[in-house]
Amino acid sequence: MLKLAIFENIMTPGGHEVEFDRILVEEFRGLGHEVEFYVPENFSFQFDYQTPVKRLKGDAVTYTNSRGLKKLLAAAKREINRQRWYSQLFDAQKNFDALIIPTSTYRYLRALNHSALKKISVPLIFILHGINPAEAPKFLAAADKLSANKNIKPVVLTFTDNIFGERRENIFTIYPPTYTARDLKVEPKISAAGEVLKVGFFGQYRREKNLRGLLEVYLKGNYTRKVELQVQGSTMHAEDSEDFEKIIRQYKDVDGLSFLHKGLIGTEWQQAILNVDALLMPYSAPRYKYHWGGMLFTAIGFGKPVVASDDMNPEVFDLYRVGETFQSGNLDDLARVLETFINDFDKNFSTYSKNLKAAGEDFSPVNFAKRLEKIIKD
Repeated sequence: MLKLAIFENIMTPGGHEVEFDRILVEEFRGLGHEVEFYVPENFSFQFDYQTPVKRLKGDAVTYTNSRGLKKLLAAAKREINRQRWYSQLFDAQKNFDALIIPTSTYRYLRALNHSALKKISVPLIFILHGINPAEAPKFLAAADKLSANKNIKPVVLTFTDNIFGERRENIFTIYPPTYTARDLKVEPKISAAGEVLKVGFFGQYRREKNLRGLLEVYLKGNYTRKVELQVQGSTMHAEDSEDFEKIIRQYKDVDGLSFLHKGLIGTEWQQAILNVDALLMPYSAPRYKYHWGGMLFTAIGFGKPVVASDDMNPEVFDLYRVGETFQSGNLDDLARVLETFINDFDKNFSTYSKNLKAAGEDFSPVNFAKRLEKIIKD
């Protein structure tokens, strides 16, 4: 049995960060380990993990609604506090067998070079949720400077065994985990032929996700079965909130559309996903090639077929047909794929279901925890 410490310092209104911590806590407990949190003194949990919590001096900083100079000041404050937290974690290392930082960037590693924590005598796991081409040289340089201490173990969630062709003995790569219905242990229910097919656009709303484009395409579609689109979004920034509200006002009276502007956590979130038959991810951005898609891995974990842009974790679609993809940024192709996906859903569902099950096993939370456990122990 290991006593594992999780250092969490990112406060969000909900979403995948909250669920990711829950995976760590519950899956490691399932493997027989103890888990406790270390958090800044003002840290506010959005979910009760039923886990001991120790408070560190130095306030957590949230970037919600921070822009321009305010964001720079918040970043500077976080760097100062990060050094304070690192110092306190170094002093506390006798209380745990390994320390996990669940959402890291190269900045966390770079800051470690200026802290006594780099000499930690137990495994220190930095989990990075993807590396893009601009970050890669900075990440590799920071990791190289820490290579002398074998206890410092950066872990990148990715689908390859390298960082843009670069490999290091002290850098580890593993698959990300799926998000599952942890509180609602039920089999995924799919609407039968003849019933209304429910599709959902869920998650954190950002303007880059091009909801307007999706709505225009969806409403022009020629569907051979009844279909309903449910749109849910949580927002972190004022401008995203205002934009989402404009969309809701514009389309609120359209048949076959429903909206929910609210962050969902725990059973509410799980039930919302279970209530739809498929999930739509029409957003396109280069970063989706390098950072695992939280909504894609929610869909896999819940057994829901998807329509996604072809820059959304293409390695997953190379391995498993968990839905259909369209050419990134091409609304005409989205229209074609969406219409075919809906009209042929019943015919293709058995294929989707088989692949979703296989992907769900490969990327399961317990397999993720076992892979992480192996890195900690080796």
